[in-house]
Amino acid sequence: MIRVEVAYATPERQEIRPVDVPEGTSAFDAVMASDIQTLFPEIDAESADMGIFGKVIKAPRSHPLRAGDRVEIYRPLQIDPKQARLNRARKKS
Repeated sequence: MIRVEVAYATPERQEIRPVDVPEGTSAFDAVMASDIQTLFPEIDAESADMGIFGKVIKAPRSHPLRAGDRVEIYRPLQIDPKQARLNRARKKS
């Protein structure tokens, strides 16, 4: 068994859940084992982007974890970052 963490955050709250999983467990399986969806029902693990310590992983279902990894579940963007910067720049003028 290895210990990993599963993290999710909203603007109001963040949660990091430690979970013990067998070696070779995928990031997706760790998210499911953490039961974090009970705290944040809006999480759709099937389609959510995930990463390990800020680096996006392309295939969470097949990405094996190592002891100490933190799987992060990313929320969908509300607005494109480039558009957000443009909007802020326009407000300042």
